[in-house]
Amino acid sequence: MGVLGIGVDIVEIARFASAMERGGQRFLDRLFLPSEQAYCSPQREPARCYAARFAAKEAVAKALGTGIGAQLGWCDMEICRRENGAPFVVLHGTGAETAKAIGVSELFLSMSHSEHYAVANAVCAGKTGADA
Repeated sequence: MGVLGIGVDIVEIARFASAMERGGQRFLDRLFLPSEQAYCSPQREPARCYAARFAAKEAVAKALGTGIGAQLGWCDMEICRRENGAPFVVLHGTGAETAKAIGVSELFLSMSHSEHYAVANAVCAGKTGADA
């Protein structure tokens, strides 16, 4: 098994909070699944939580090599948490199909945030030409 792609993204939390204010619920619905909203909205600082998940989705799109578009939509990715708090991603729809088509068998995700920035890193792993 080898690395098929890596991605990283950083988001300025204040800028994301402004976008949330301007776009309201419609903005959130376009980017986040109901399960993600159910987790982030009640948080003490929802913008920080949403910004980290947005960064994670961007990092995943970069790791898959697709960007956001026909092969991967915002809601094709669900950012979840394990019981120990570790983040992981579940791919749905065309996102899952795209990952399968390029041979992704595992997707690793790391997220962090500070007062001003949220950052995420994603790594896609699977069988490479050397593994075949």
